[in-house]
Amino acid sequence: MFSDDDGSSARVGVRIGDSVLDLARALGDEVFGEPSLNAFMAQGRSRWTEVRARITELLTASQPGERSRGATEAALFPLAAVRLHLPFTPGDYVDFFGNEYHAANAGRIFRPDGEPLTPNWKHMPIGYHGRSGTIVPSGTPVTRPCGQRRGADQGSGPVFGPSRRLDFEAEVGFVVGAGSTGPVPVADFAEHVFGVFLLNDWSSRDLQAWESQPLGPFLAKSFATSVSPWVVPLDALEHARVSPPPRDPEPLPYLADAGPWGLDLELEVRLNGQLAARPPYATTYWTAAQMLAHMTVNGASTRTGDLFASGTVSGPDRDQRGCLLELSWGGAEPLTLPDGSVRSFLEDGDEVAISATAPGAGGARIGFGEVTGQIRPAAHP
Repeated sequence: MFSDDDGSSARVGVRIGDSVLDLARALGDEVFGEPSLNAFMAQGRSRWTEVRARITELLTASQPGERSRGATEAALFPLAAVRLHLPFTPGDYVDFFGNEYHAANAGRIFRPDGEPLTPNWKHMPIGYHGRSGTIVPSGTPVTRPCGQRRGADQGSGPVFGPSRRLDFEAEVGFVVGAGSTGPVPVADFAEHVFGVFLLNDWSSRDLQAWESQPLGPFLAKSFATSVSPWVVPLDALEHARVSPPPRDPEPLPYLADAGPWGLDLELEVRLNGQLAARPPYATTYWTAAQMLAHMTVNGASTRTGDLFASGTVSGPDRDQRGCLLELSWGGAEPLTLPDGSVRSFLEDGDEVAISATAPGAGGARIGFGEVTGQIRPAAHP
């Protein structure tokens, strides 16, 4: 969703290099003049495919003098001259815990004397319901949250104040286009999910450690979730599809794979412009198709605009870990950035930027919209 300098309303655009194609103008369809992708996404898969084919046709017109080519050029706006908005109106939000490297690392940090993974982890995609009202577009400042955290002395009561262990989480998000009234089988994933985007699940590790006993997360996650301004349609990621990691044990039948729904996405996390990590999404154990199947198997419905996220993306190497909790090993091994600065957790003024690319046709790379956010001081002392 974008608007330009003339004060026009937000409308649907497609990114073409350093330009934005105004679909309402290029296609003459009022659904693209809506201030959200929701109305278009609700039209379903056949419509998504039809529009994608039409856009491709407009952009590959062979003769510069063709009328369609001229109309397309008139509908292009420089990216630098437009304002980007939240791409869809969020419905329900579920955040999963689907990457084995992240789950095992977190287990080793929080339960050093126990098993890294909980007994249920390899049997189902674990998740929690988040707060859709605090989903914000890329570039929105993030205020350091306040809440209860464990007291400094063993056995002492909790203290209240700003989080001291604020973290980012590099994740991949999925938005439902066509809703459902009951279970969505793994094989029907592409009939319901419109596209993919990047997401930063900002997390307060000290609030999380105190409140998640045993329920949670709650306040540690609900203060802000940032999403990228661009949604990449599933159809654009055909060349990025890969088989997920081997499963042991085999999932229950309702979670059995139906085609390769792993995705070969290469993420990058930059902290204050410095490269902090390169998490590979292909390592994620549970696919998005399995997440949606599990999310709905109890009969839960979905609606246009519902979104769910992968959980932190991490890999086997230290520079592939997708959050500071892992990168600094809970603060015990602070991360040194290329400019020499050191971080265990985020400080006020820090800016986090997450980007990604995926393989496309003919060896090309498909870019995902960057998701950024800067930390502001807490509103309370």
